[in-house]
Amino acid sequence: MQTYDIKRDRKHLYAPKPGGFEIIDVPEMGFLMIDGHGDPNTTVTYREAVEALYASSYAVRAVAKTRLERVHTVAPLEGLWSAENLEVFRTRDKNAWNWTMMIAQPDWITPEMVDDALAAAQKRKLPALRLVRFERYTEGRSVQVLHVGSYDDEGPTLELLHDGFLPANGLAATGRHHEVYLSDARKIEPARLKTILRQPVTSTPRSAAVSGV
Repeated sequence: MQTYDIKRDRKHLYAPKPGGFEIIDVPEMGFLMIDGHGDPNTTVTYREAVEALYASSYAVRAVAKTRLERVHTVAPLEGLWSAENLEVFRTRDKNAWNWTMMIAQPDWITPEMVDDALAAAQKRKLPALRLVRFERYTEGRSVQVLHVGSYDDEGPTLELLHDGFLPANGLAATGRHHEVYLSDARKIEPARLKTILRQPVTSTPRSAAVSGV
């Protein structure tokens, strides 16, 4: 029985090579998700959300193994980030951040399997389990880069993305900023953390089309 590992089987999404920005197409995928707000370093609900996501993901893994005889490695934690005023990301005012934390699920996971897994996970009595939902999410065309270093050092890379790469390539940001956490911040020093920074994009109108020529 071969274990499915999303980092191996979808390398272009979860194992990019170090270097510059790359344009990719992200297909529709299923995720366990929880929404929240506030500083991820200090907000209790953030910690509870992450605990619930991992507990439910391992419960889904157990259901899939029993019911389908298919085994998969639990995928890395991911986050969608937004704010009413995007300047708070530059100033690092984390109390103003909105987040959706999530963990990808294999394509063969169904809503019914998730329901059974969540019911089994309730024995853990984690407060955020009731907030976990299973949802299909599509990003489509996106630009991503592998960032190595502290989360708080992402600023220059994001500025280069939004102020340099996107306009130079006729692209504009659309949708929420997306991060994939390839490293366990509890075990690895900040300077060695690996994080995929991803931004959904759309093509900007040609200047001729804008002018009506």
